[in-house]
Amino acid sequence: MISVILCHPKPGSFNHALALRVVETLDSLGLGVNFHDLYAERFAPVLPDMEIPRDGLMPDFVARHCDELAKASGIVVVHPNWWGQPPAVLKGWIDRVLRPGVAYEFVEGDGGEGVPVGLLKARSALVLNTSNTPRLREMEAFGDPLELIWRNCIIGLCGVQDFHRRMFEVVVTSTPEQRAAWLDEVSALTTRVFSPLA
Repeated sequence: MISVILCHPKPGSFNHALALRVVETLDSLGLGVNFHDLYAERFAPVLPDMEIPRDGLMPDFVARHCDELAKASGIVVVHPNWWGQPPAVLKGWIDRVLRPGVAYEFVEGDGGEGVPVGLLKARSALVLNTSNTPRLREMEAFGDPLELIWRNCIIGLCGVQDFHRRMFEVVVTSTPEQRAAWLDEVSALTTRVFSPLA
């Protein structure tokens, strides 16, 4: 199964179109999909203190996300670039779902101060982002914080070695033809990344 996580508040957004194309492509490859639209599901992003310990109490909806992610052979995340970060709802999903015992653990004798060992079984991960800032200005002014966040701080740290990411910009001024070409590119990219798992 491939876990596909979408985080955008507006139904019908280009992020939704990207996620739908990913799901359609995975279906065409014969790969099962666990799809979650975090806004549509009203995923509660705030991490309560009782969930922080490895054996902390979790509500059923968080436990379901954890179980699906732990078993996933691949991961896809789709979200806009907001201030060089994921939307708050997605950050809350990361906080609550990529938890000790699911996504990572510390080696015996490590009290939590060391580098964790990744636990995710997923072989590949794909992150798709949208932006309304031209690439050259983004790189000159800010660099690419989302690349560092996803590649180094989340996906790689949790044990997934095959990482891919694509930023689509500038979405707000893009034409229908450009968006159609981007969706075709996503089909090809999804096929290239996940067809070995079929």
